[in-house]
Amino acid sequence: MKIAVSSTGKDLESEIDARFGRCPYFLIVEIRNKEVKEVKAIENTAAAQMGGAGITAAEIVANKKVEAIITVNMGPRAFSVFEQFGIKIYQGQGKIKDVVQEFIDGKLIQITDSTGTRHMSFK
Repeated sequence: MKIAVSSTGKDLESEIDARFGRCPYFLIVEIRNKEVKEVKAIENTAAAQMGGAGITAAEIVANKKVEAIITVNMGPRAFSVFEQFGIKIYQGQGKIKDVVQEFIDGKLIQITDSTGTRHMSFK
């Protein structure tokens, strides 16, 4: 199973970033037999966009063929993208390695609706 985590940094020692669409990195974590087998950091190129960062970030992550997302907040447009792809969203906070273990142990709560607001940018 592959999951994506909104991250402040490039490794499991980083904290989960509360902003899904504007986090600096996503960690793509591969889990096999209830153990972390591989971790890849990818830069969130959507973070610098004037508008639509959530949708673009969601597309970046969905293209990595993940089955679940761990973040703090998820806006309605990004949530909708994941809903279309059947990707589950879980809420977690703190150090990524700890939260990933909570995910493996089935202790995270699944988010069933957006937790953030739709952000608008004006030119």
